[in-house]
Amino acid sequence: MASTSHAHDGTKSDGPYNIFRDSPLRYCGYANEVGESFRYQYPRCVVPTYLIAFGYCFADAASSSYEVMSEDNEKTVKETRSKEVRAAIAGCDTLLWQGLASVAIPGAVINSIVRGARIAVARTVGLPLLVAKWLPTAAGLGSVPVIIKPIDDFVDFVL
Repeated sequence: MASTSHAHDGTKSDGPYNIFRDSPLRYCGYANEVGESFRYQYPRCVVPTYLIAFGYCFADAASSSYEVMSEDNEKTVKETRSKEVRAAIAGCDTLLWQGLASVAIPGAVINSIVRGARIAVARTVGLPLLVAKWLPTAAGLGSVPVIIKPIDDFVDFVL
């Protein structure tokens, strides 16, 4: 796969400025984690948050492809693959990485955390109704900053 720098842990990516990785726009990739956290309070909001997250993934992939296509021809003379093939590889690499690290794996993890917290709350006697309702959501939201770096590192390792 193409070598692409992925910086979603709040650090700057190597190389030139990338609006999808070096600006607050990168948080759109985490929209589905927020949706999963609020799944039981606002179930209608889950699908739109996934649309935002996948839209971010596709936009980043398109940006990666465009970046390769915009390279100077002098820079590509030594390459064995055509610019189009390298652009397709860069886009697919970015889409696969983003799809796993920003959407699929974190969404499944947050969903499991919230579901587990709901089960634990349901088995706990004497909790105030407000706490019982919002504790699973707080657990999901609170786990987002904790899980992101390990998931990014795992996906980097696998890919």
